Amino acid sequence: MRDDLTRRGFLNAASLSVMLPAAGAAAAADRPSPAAIPHALGGPAPEPKQGRLKVAALASTYYYLSHAYHIVGRFLDGFVVHDGRGHYRPDVEVSSLYIEQFPGGVAPSGVGDLGRAKAEQYGVRLSPTIEDALTLGSGDLAVDAVLLIAEHGDYPINAKLQKLYPRGAYFREVLDVVRRSGRGVPVFIDKHLSYDRSEAAEMVASARELGVPLMAGSSLPVTWRLPHLEVPLGKTWNDALVASRGEIEIFGFHALETLQCMVERRDRQGKPQGVVAVTYLEGDAVWEAGDAGRWSWDLLDEALSRSYTRNPGDVRQNTRDFVHPAGRPTFLQPVAFLVEYADGFQGTVLILNGHVDDTTIAARVANDDGTPTDVSTLVYLPAPPGADFFTPLVLRIEDFFRTGRPPYPAERTQLTGGILDVALESRIRGSVRIETPELASIDYDAPEDSGFLRAPVANPRPNAWE
Repeated sequence: MRDDLTRRGFLNAASLSVMLPAAGAAAAADRPSPAAIPHALGGPAPEPKQGRLKVAALASTYYYLSHAYHIVGRFLDGFVVHDGRGHYRPDVEVSSLYIEQFPGGVAPSGVGDLGRAKAEQYGVRLSPTIEDALTLGSGDLAVDAVLLIAEHGDYPINAKLQKLYPRGAYFREVLDVVRRSGRGVPVFIDKHLSYDRSEAAEMVASARELGVPLMAGSSLPVTWRLPHLEVPLGKTWNDALVASRGEIEIFGFHALETLQCMVERRDRQGKPQGVVAVTYLEGDAVWEAGDAGRWSWDLLDEALSRSYTRNPGDVRQNTRDFVHPAGRPTFLQPVAFLVEYADGFQGTVLILNGHVDDTTIAARVANDDGTPTDVSTLVYLPAPPGADFFTPLVLRIEDFFRTGRPPYPAERTQLTGGILDVALESRIRGSVRIETPELASIDYDAPEDSGFLRAPVANPRPNAWE
């Protein structure tokens, strides 16, 4: 079994496909050699390689199960992808690590030291500033790519219930170094570009101006879909609905990203991807909108049929019974985002805390003969501590760093975050419909392959009796 999981037959720039070994061949495969055992599980430390890409990792905080833990940790420790070829370690070098906040204090203590401990373990430069992380102390840009992970940490929450993560501020510091050096490098930004749609637009424009390849977003578009769902480009979509859960901003983004990465594939009749209006609904107003035909109960039933966590009983009562965790007022129920696109299409997101604890989508798509067909899938997020949905994201980030070509345009994330920003504004303005000329002109082409992971979730080998 090889230690170097190559991409041929697994991932490539044009598509993601998996060639699985036959069951008999997999069952007969030798056990991993010691070199294939991850360093994190007692295997040998990785050999330094010449010519590896140097990556600067910028993190708001780095503790157990944080986003930095899952993303940077996979670049350092490696991970397993269950296509029969063993443990994989990305062929890039995390050269520097900047951490803004240390839970537990500045002095070495407890959970706050995890990032520093990782840096020491792997010989990573622990940088006091973002500039130092990018220059490695040289005064000039000295890395080939940047991981920007400003998720988690102690930051204020505004009236819209948005946590004010400093993604935009970090990115501007990156661009300051880029301007000085006259050289752009790929930058990945975890999740939103920004909580503020105006700042997000500036970030995309600045990246384009300075020649900085930009990728942003979360695992939802690239994680497993159970069952597989890839709607061909250019089909006529009649409707789409996402059923999800969680805190209104954190998972509102995930739910909207699930919607956008699907509906972007529709035939837009020459119109842009953009959105012309957004409406937020909450409580009984959500059900009243469904009863009035503003969203489809049939599609909700179809989406929920894919859920692994669906609560027995009536969705109205289950969401009414839900009690948010203590000190977490950003769990609301039920919630609807009604999204009106520039080409006349409308998509719906429902947050159904108390009824489901996963994310599913259903859509009504026309066949070639015009007959409408309902399709649906679960966007599968394996639970912590592994949170293995970060694995497909890291694979896509690595491809991006190597090629300088994002797997999908940053405008997708700009549009998704903008919709969420407007929805939360609609909430504090009494659920008014807000027109969005600033989002209406956002345009991009969907990738030919949507990029979700086709490899098995876990070891697919059947058990065989002697």
